[in-house]
Amino acid sequence: MVSIRRIVLHLLLVSSSCCVHGAESYIIADVQTGFVLASKERDTRLPVASLTKIATTLVVLDWAKLKGIDLSTEVEIPAGALAAGGANPVGLQEGDRISLRDLIYSSLLASDNVAATALAFHIGAQLPNAQGLGPVGNFVAHMNALARSLGMKRTLFLNPAGLDNAERGAIPCSTAADMARLTRYAYGAAGFPFYVAQASRQIHVNRAGVDSPFEIKNTNELLGRERIDGVKTGTTRRAGECLILSANRPPESYREGETVFVTPKRILVVLLRSQDRFGEGATLMQRGWNLYNAWASQGRKTPKSRTL
Repeated sequence: MVSIRRIVLHLLLVSSSCCVHGAESYIIADVQTGFVLASKERDTRLPVASLTKIATTLVVLDWAKLKGIDLSTEVEIPAGALAAGGANPVGLQEGDRISLRDLIYSSLLASDNVAATALAFHIGAQLPNAQGLGPVGNFVAHMNALARSLGMKRTLFLNPAGLDNAERGAIPCSTAADMARLTRYAYGAAGFPFYVAQASRQIHVNRAGVDSPFEIKNTNELLGRERIDGVKTGTTRRAGECLILSANRPPESYREGETVFVTPKRILVVLLRSQDRFGEGATLMQRGWNLYNAWASQGRKTPKSRTL
């Protein structure tokens, strides 16, 4: 006899695939296992706008960890970083000095294109450079190398900020599934979950020897609702509205003899080319937890065909 739980799980899965969402592509996945709870056009290549800055940040964090670099180290804003265009909410200027940590905050929270490009200039000049590329080109090559290492086979980064501008006939792109792979990796990177969970942050810019504090705010309007604690927004003309969300629930635990087993509970939502990313994101997150609970009640089976 088919169990009631199995019927409920089936109905939830069917309803999630049949419901119409404005986003052209989305995915809902369990962070711990990579199990895909629901998706729509998950492998369709689309521009991802400033979601790109997650990859930018991870290259910086991986480099700093490998080299033992203190993220409080100040770097100078080069003229080339200002040429990135687009968002520059702090009004960074050539010659300003700012810490690597505050550039990361500006990139992730305020989606600052100049900050992301400044990181690429500074660190791209110090990363291995077998191709003899310029600092930013070398940095982007390392972003793409990271993507390949994570199995992001349908992703191409062309700049550290996620701008639409085509280069050599190509357009930067990724997929909902690939961005979910990147976000799963990000949640294992030291510091990343803390950065994206901040609603606001005071950063400091040293301008002509004068310390100038600036308050930046997180562009993620859903932060703090329903235990959502990350991760990133993105918007450009080509990409439309993009959003990645992550939320957790209290972990489950059980004891076997003297051993206590703990199961973390965290899911993520990626949606691309939306016209109402926060409304859709909230709906998909709620649906995700319903699907998660039904999946967990069936023993959290993770067939390879449904796992990132």
